Amino acid sequence: MMTRSLLCALLLSAAVPADAANLVKTYSYFAIGGRTLEDIEQQLAKHGPQVKSTGSRHPGATQMAFTTRISYASQSGSCRIADAVVTVKVKVILPEWRRPRKADADVRLFWDTLSADIKRHEDRHVEIAKNHGRALEDALKASYPQKDCDAAKAKAAKITAVELARHDQDQLRFDLVEGANFESRILRLMRYRMERIGSGQLPPPT
Repeated sequence: MMTRSLLCALLLSAAVPADAANLVKTYSYFAIGGRTLEDIEQQLAKHGPQVKSTGSRHPGATQMAFTTRISYASQSGSCRIADAVVTVKVKVILPEWRRPRKADADVRLFWDTLSADIKRHEDRHVEIAKNHGRALEDALKASYPQKDCDAAKAKAAKITAVELARHDQDQLRFDLVEGANFESRILRLMRYRMERIGSGQLPPPT
């Protein structure tokens, strides 16, 4: 699941180029214990990050902020956006299992499968955010000149609001699809992992 905060400011930030928009990405981890599947489920429910949009805790989360830096150019009777840079800053929060020595092999297999799927899920949230950051940047640069710079700034704010609303809708849609397919996906991934272990392509869970 994901959370979002929007920072609209004329702000410079260190960033790694990601196509048109900039992406700043960090990871953090929270520890869980447990020896059985039930233990792990309870630990995730107790220690997982709390998501404001749902009010509940989740196995992983992605916090994100969109920052825009816009410059304007005015001439007689009009003002336009001369340049726009969008930075998407994300923090991915993932679980880290403190694996007991006596944990059963099937529990270890399940955890390896689940943790990889959680990371994939959160990285997809990052990709969605990055794509909308790029789309926002392109839309700002393509906007038509306005009668003055106040009007140009108001137009930029409207473009930003529309694109971020689309971003939220895409993130929600992704979560709904993923949630509906969770059980079948995990079972399919476990079978695939077992097949790869059996063929020697992956080491057995340790």
